Amino acid sequence: MTRLALVASIALAAVSTVSFAQSRSPYAGFETRAIKSLSDQQISDLRAGLGMSLALAAELNGYPGPRHTLDFANELNLSDAQRAKVDALFAAMKAESIAIGDKLIAQEKELDQQFAHKTITSASLVTSTQAIGGTQAALRAAHMKYHLLTVEILTPAQVQRYIELRGYTGLLEHDPARRHPD
Repeated sequence: MTRLALVASIALAAVSTVSFAQSRSPYAGFETRAIKSLSDQQISDLRAGLGMSLALAAELNGYPGPRHTLDFANELNLSDAQRAKVDALFAAMKAESIAIGDKLIAQEKELDQQFAHKTITSASLVTSTQAIGGTQAALRAAHMKYHLLTVEILTPAQVQRYIELRGYTGLLEHDPARRHPD
């Protein structure tokens, strides 16, 4: 009986050791990042002015974005005037988003440095995170704003075709002719 208890104890200890080794944090490796809260891909996307899914509320409710509208310019049969307007929107969106993205990167770096240098205080934590939250909101609003502006350039049939091209079949029941009330 004691032999069985000894074998069971050894087996349990071995399983516990393996389980402990396998329960590493999902953040393991993040400590080597330049800015701990942002991946290299996120930094690259912010610097490029990419949408990073920030405008999904617009996109998935039938408000095309300028980037993908340009991607489908031929399939949407954009007129030269429409293409020029959407091109201008896309350029403006990128410029605005890059500037906000650069600000967000700087703010995240500053917060990271406060923790790294052990200079963070309760007050600076609140100040930093509120500033970051405001910048994140501004970035999201900027991307969504250009979806609102893009839908104003397209015809209802083009909006419906965009929805089809993007594969959003569930949106086809919605009225693609809706316009922003402003």
